[in-house]
Amino acid sequence: MIDPKIDELLDKVDSRYTLVILAAKRAREINAYYSQLGEGRGEYIPPLVESLGSKPLAIALQEVAQG
Repeated sequence: MIDPKIDELLDKVDSRYTLVILAAKRAREINAYYSQLGEGRGEYIPPLVESLGSKPLAIALQEVAQG
């Protein structure tokens, strides 16, 4: 199951395509943030939500749901 629900996410964006692109791009940024964390570069924005999920895509979808 996807949490938050797809219907809630689609209220925040124009289309499913936009949702997929937005979530995938942000998930890549979150993944890159965790990858460079030990290097001390600080190039990427950390996750913007407190998340129980550890997967970057789950975190990205929660960020979309919060706006």
